[in-house]
Amino acid sequence: MANPNIVNVTDIKGGNFGWNLSATVNTVLMTVSGSGVIVKVNRLTVANVDGSSAADVSIFIDGLGTGTIDGVAPTGADATVYLANTISVPADATLVLLDTPIYLKEGDILKGGASAAGDLDLFISYEVIS
Repeated sequence: MANPNIVNVTDIKGGNFGWNLSATVNTVLMTVSGSGVIVKVNRLTVANVDGSSAADVSIFIDGLGTGTIDGVAPTGADATVYLANTISVPADATLVLLDTPIYLKEGDILKGGASAAGDLDLFISYEVIS
């Protein structure tokens, strides 16, 4: 699993993705597959597009490594970590799930879903750094 040096950056490309979440909570949303890249997730926002019912959102990162990386060794780290777990989003409301940047490395997979198919839209703002 590559851990690129972000001081010696050759390229930074910004992007956005959006999903209408399914009722399958472990749906793969985004995979970091490029060697020598790291993805800086700037913001995750979820909007409930259902006009009458609340829905729950769950978002997690799968594939996190547990080995030593550049001298940092986690103790008891999990390979799957939730950013949000069954958080209720009221009808016609928007919720900011993440507004402090996190980094996804090669092999990390962003997954998630909703309690009701088609009720929640997830938006991500990110940068691919290489």
